[in-house]
Amino acid sequence: MEELVFLNRDLSWLSFNERVLLQAARAEVPLLERIKFLSIYSSNLDEFYRVRIPVLMAVDEHRELTAGPGNYELAKAEIGRQQELFGQIIHRQILPALSACGVHWVYNENFPEHVVEQASHLFFTEILAYIHTVNVDDDLTDFFAENNKLYQAIILMDKHGHERLELVNVPSDVLPRFYAITNDGGSYVVFLEDIMKQNMTYFFPEDEIKGMFNLKITRDAELNPENSRDEEDMTAALERQLESRDLGFATRFLYEPGIPLRNLYRLIYGLNLQKAAVVAGGRYHNLKDLNDFPLKGAAYFYPKWPAVHFEISRTETLFELILKKDILVNVPYQSYDPVLRFFNEAANDVYVTEIYATLYRVAERSRIVSALMTAARNGRKVVVMVELKARFDEANNIKWAKQMKAAGVKIIYSNLDLKVHAKIALVKRMVNGNEQSVGLLATGNLNENTARFYTDQVLLTAHRGMLKELELLFGFLSKSKKSPAADDYIDFQYLLVAQFNLMDRFLTLIDREIEHARSGRIAGITIKLNNLEEKTLIAKLYEASQAGVVVKMIVRGICCLVPGLTGLSENITVTRIVDRYLEHGRIFIFENNGEAAFFMGSADWMNRNIYSRIEVCFPVLDSELKRMIRAIINLQLNDDVQQSIYLFLQQTKQKHI
Repeated sequence: MEELVFLNRDLSWLSFNERVLLQAARAEVPLLERIKFLSIYSSNLDEFYRVRIPVLMAVDEHRELTAGPGNYELAKAEIGRQQELFGQIIHRQILPALSACGVHWVYNENFPEHVVEQASHLFFTEILAYIHTVNVDDDLTDFFAENNKLYQAIILMDKHGHERLELVNVPSDVLPRFYAITNDGGSYVVFLEDIMKQNMTYFFPEDEIKGMFNLKITRDAELNPENSRDEEDMTAALERQLESRDLGFATRFLYEPGIPLRNLYRLIYGLNLQKAAVVAGGRYHNLKDLNDFPLKGAAYFYPKWPAVHFEISRTETLFELILKKDILVNVPYQSYDPVLRFFNEAANDVYVTEIYATLYRVAERSRIVSALMTAARNGRKVVVMVELKARFDEANNIKWAKQMKAAGVKIIYSNLDLKVHAKIALVKRMVNGNEQSVGLLATGNLNENTARFYTDQVLLTAHRGMLKELELLFGFLSKSKKSPAADDYIDFQYLLVAQFNLMDRFLTLIDREIEHARSGRIAGITIKLNNLEEKTLIAKLYEASQAGVVVKMIVRGICCLVPGLTGLSENITVTRIVDRYLEHGRIFIFENNGEAAFFMGSADWMNRNIYSRIEVCFPVLDSELKRMIRAIINLQLNDDVQQSIYLFLQQTKQKHI
């Protein structure tokens, strides 16, 4: 048997981010969308430095120096290569494409004569009020370089020949990063920091400016609040840490090349950056701001594809339809309206008695949360599991949790060691003395904003077995335990729930395909995931390949499995889709000798999902919905994704409704 091979998870993620970057190089992608891919790439990389780089640096500190380059050094080298590619795409493709559209993006060059006067006017009327300076050589006890904020280091020479170093903030957090200037000389787009450089002599009229250099500091984003049985104490502790998140230790000091070494070291020591990765970048940083690049015109955007809407008769409610047959919503190709209507009906249906839901990441102005609060005000029992540790969404979740609690919603927080990542809801009704239930199980968050550009699946069902198990799961979640104890055992028959049976069930499902293949029966596995890391499951897929099972995978991000290796994974193929939408759904198909088993859910095959979270995957039992899922997956495996899926769903018109 071949030795098992696993790819490095961080290098695999960086290769995914490079795929994002390469979208900016595709001439067939509308120009502004290409610029937005540059923004997404930059934003992703910033998060990588905040979340993963601290881990890699800590691990490498304990490695033997003779062991060769560590993961941090390998990642750093790969990032450097990608940054070179980033610059090439801008200079060789984006700038010429903008020029062909009559727009001159002033990038890494002096201002054209036509721009100077208007740029100066902008500086004095719109920008000047937000700028302050600090002397780096003075005591910096009261100064703190904030996370991912832009600064400029100004090297000055006074009339006595003495050099000093000043630090100037670039107020891109309160002002536009880009300014569009139009005059008789043409149309120009200029950087905020370049306008500042052009007018910097205003601040230092008696000094000679010897150099001006842009810089940025990225800080660790990890939060480690202590567990508490008191919900208010735990929330308060997390809020305190959120206030100091941007004060974490520096993981990266990004600077514009060309700054003299003595000045670079003055900055490093003056700003206490000795442990940060010191990285020479380009002239410009924080290019995630390219998401707001000022280019107007429909031709520069993706064409609008109207979402396929569900046809629901005025004489029936959504709940009545769900009681008849399962409904599957494929967003963003299909309208998110049924999900919103699910919660709206739950809030005002006279037969509803209880509502349960999990919330991981919700919209800033969430209509779903508003419906839950309305339900509580209407006298329904509403219980909501709010995950406080949804990274970078903690503050929004705390805000909503407080508002829901004030409205009468019972709020449950998970144990801090066990995230609740499941995307589920349960509505209980009492009709003429008979109890009815309808439920929602999804692959993505209950978030109407991200539903516009994340591909996900939402199942609306009245299946009694699944919903009874959902009720039992909500009972367990209400205990906020670190992990299930013996007395918490739930014998899930339909649902696959991490911490209970999810790992074992997936292994059993793969084993069944292995047995079918060895016996000459129909076997096959098709899996769509965001990330694939967990080694036990990867090893089982290798075993399936060696047994002759054809394994087809769609993995968007991290993929530690190596496909196509003779004797190990020759029957495994991996497709990576990076395009207009963020592929987010998790789908699992096991052929089972012609009686295919379909599952969907919230769980990636990552260590954190399997071992440190509550995840829920669920079966799809309706034969028509199975055909729909298979058709969509086949389109994606053929790499003919977006328009084809729209056409397919428009043709089907959700006949099961």
